[in-house]
Amino acid sequence: MKQEINEQILLKGLVNNDSKAIDTIYKDNFGMVQAFILNNNGTYDDARDIFQEAMITLYEKAKSESFVLTCQIKTYVYSVCRRLWLKRLQQMGRFVVQSESLEETVPVEEDLEVHEKRNADFAIMERSLNSLGEPCKSLLESYYIHKKGMTEISAEFGYTNADNAKNQKYKCLMRLKKLFFAQYNIGD
Repeated sequence: MKQEINEQILLKGLVNNDSKAIDTIYKDNFGMVQAFILNNNGTYDDARDIFQEAMITLYEKAKSESFVLTCQIKTYVYSVCRRLWLKRLQQMGRFVVQSESLEETVPVEEDLEVHEKRNADFAIMERSLNSLGEPCKSLLESYYIHKKGMTEISAEFGYTNADNAKNQKYKCLMRLKKLFFAQYNIGD
């Protein structure tokens, strides 16, 4: 939620020509775009040009009353830059698209839809995990996020052996799955 509010503040700042917001968007995203373009037959100047075009696109969209950013700014900027760069490579003859035109490739909107869906799924998973309660939340985080083994987890959580910890992890995972799909199906 905090991320979404921050992103909306940055968009408002962009529309209002707030140099701090523009600098933040630039600092947070230019490196990623530069790496993509340098790794795909481009130069630093190409990266600057493409990034500038993407910023203009974002600015124009953000000015529109109907525009709702449903993904991270990073995702949007990257998708626009990727599309612009592939189009430019095709125009320069350094990139051959298998199909007749670039329009037949995956448009940015489809990339954004995939990212938006993934972000929404992650948000549901985070809410589900937070509502799971202890010790399940900590146990699943220890295993999946911190990559701890069952022996280490059994000692940490006071289970008699690794098999008991494994059984408890399975039960917690089933509870998490139930919570996730209860919220996921509401969204459909």
